[in-house]
Amino acid sequence: MKRETPPFRADQVGSLLRPAEVHDARVRHAEGKMGDDELRAIEDRAIERVIAKQESIGLSSITDGEMRRAAWTTDFLQELDGVESVLADAVQFQGAQPHRTKVMKVTGKLGFSGHPMIRHFEFLKAHTRATPKMTIPAPTMLASASRDWRAVIDRNVYPTLRDMFRDLGPAYRKAVRAFADAGCRYLQLDDCSFAFVCDPAVRAKLKERGDDPDALLEDWVELINTALSDKPADMVVSTHICRGNFRSTWMAQGGYEPVADVLFNRINFDAYFLEYDSDRAGGFEPLRFLPKTGNKVVVLGLVTTKTGALEDKDLIKRRIDQASRYVDLERLCLSPQCGFASTEEGNALTEDEQWNKLSRVVEIAEEVWG
Repeated sequence: MKRETPPFRADQVGSLLRPAEVHDARVRHAEGKMGDDELRAIEDRAIERVIAKQESIGLSSITDGEMRRAAWTTDFLQELDGVESVLADAVQFQGAQPHRTKVMKVTGKLGFSGHPMIRHFEFLKAHTRATPKMTIPAPTMLASASRDWRAVIDRNVYPTLRDMFRDLGPAYRKAVRAFADAGCRYLQLDDCSFAFVCDPAVRAKLKERGDDPDALLEDWVELINTALSDKPADMVVSTHICRGNFRSTWMAQGGYEPVADVLFNRINFDAYFLEYDSDRAGGFEPLRFLPKTGNKVVVLGLVTTKTGALEDKDLIKRRIDQASRYVDLERLCLSPQCGFASTEEGNALTEDEQWNKLSRVVEIAEEVWG
């Protein structure tokens, strides 16, 4: 039951805790005390070390840990044509202190004319013997369900959200193709919007501001399928559905039932990384919507990245067994619930605890699937 193509039985979402030297270098660079080349050299060395560590514990998909990014969303989105980043109050996370962060503004016609993350992928690919995995935010995150799109888009450029999507889809299609042309065969589109519309409180807020959550779902189907319409047949594109991850805090809650049918049956993803580390994600029942035929795979995020406590193997195995009542075991894999550092601040655990958790995922996968 070993998988030779991604996602693998033991897989990962993507981001890793930044070591102290990367934190320090990024601060010095922001203060103008370090040049671009010196920062890049420090990031390069850190990435080479985490690649070697991932390989040594037995992972088959290898990421660069998003070491070069401040945040999983902004570093990609701000490089699209027509997008700028500005400082603003962050969307509030449960239990997190209010803070200022970069948010996106659409100020011109959207497009894709190259991106520094293509080079980031090429560096990763050149330094691993395993399968290099690239992660970028899903196109839905440019105007996600957590923020009013009217505050994101210059209405003189795009009067409506749907108008913006008509240019955003083709821009992302070019981005996906650019990664493919660089040799990427495992790409992940990280997304919070689908999880947000599973939260009754978020759905209520959307309706209050004049948006229909179910109509948004329809728009996202067309947007994402447009983005994927030029990917090569041998390129696996997964998505990770997240409820928020900032310094071990979260934003939304609710099971996948409101979106499962659309997500599994109408969007052309090959695999789905789903959070299942807490009651906030609901039960496994929505997995029944996964098509009974075809090659779509669900990766169960049963190992939390929000705390350092190591999960009991038998408990995780029982939960995999519970999920297999709705999806054949052959079409299931295992991963942590999210990345360990969606933003450069990282979650509330140590690097040793991070590696122990990834090792535990590998151990359990070997015992369950062989």
